[in-house]
Amino acid sequence: MTSRRAVTLGLALVMLTTGCSAASPDATPDGVVLPPAGAQPDYQLGGAYPPAAGVSIVGRDRSAEPAEGVYSVCYINGFQTQPGELGLWDTDLLLQGDDGTVFDPDWPDEALLDTSTAGRRERIAARIEPWIVGCADAGFDAVEFDNLDSYSRSDGSLSLDDNLDLAALLVGVAHENGLAAGQKNAAEDAARLHEDAGFDFAVTEECAAYEECGAYTDVYGDHVIDIEYSDELPRSFAEMCADGSSPSSMVLRDRDLVVPDDDAYVFETC
Repeated sequence: MTSRRAVTLGLALVMLTTGCSAASPDATPDGVVLPPAGAQPDYQLGGAYPPAAGVSIVGRDRSAEPAEGVYSVCYINGFQTQPGELGLWDTDLLLQGDDGTVFDPDWPDEALLDTSTAGRRERIAARIEPWIVGCADAGFDAVEFDNLDSYSRSDGSLSLDDNLDLAALLVGVAHENGLAAGQKNAAEDAARLHEDAGFDFAVTEECAAYEECGAYTDVYGDHVIDIEYSDELPRSFAEMCADGSSPSSMVLRDRDLVVPDDDAYVFETC
């Protein structure tokens, strides 16, 4: 596998000289560039569109191209199947229960991947590796792995240690390809995900609404990107922005993450 560390270091110099971010990005000992601390983010999993003025971090699905001129994060569903992609997976890599394949109760078109053995974890990582490499080849700066907490929906069939071992494999591939690796959600496991799996930063959903942002910032400092959703705000977004416990990189979006032409579109930053 070809290392892209030199490319990443070159990208860091370009970002520092062009001023496309709100703050100078940091590099890890592995040579990958972290998201710029305090920069305004946008989350575009529901469809790609040109970032608004002032936005310096954009998250998009692995099927999309990265946003130009900003720090781009590539979304990968690393521990459950992506909707419409069940057929890509061997049946024995899908967690099986008494009634067959186990699906996420909140996302019934996402099956849990079976991380319970080293052999299965290696095969899952081998399936996901081309997606990570594809993100790097497309020009993304980082990758985020979703559903790290799938073990909590497995009725005890999977453990945190199982998912940590798979996460470490995926983070290793990301780093080998010059990508920073983002922890997605799983506040209660942040310390171990950082220390044992090697995650570099966090992408969170509704940490301000659920008052758990500190679990991430205690581990990742200013390198936390939070997405709040307009349909379940316990207080105004302005109040959340003013709250010192909220991450400095925070965006308000609509739940379905639609594009600006859609009437349901919501976008606001602090």
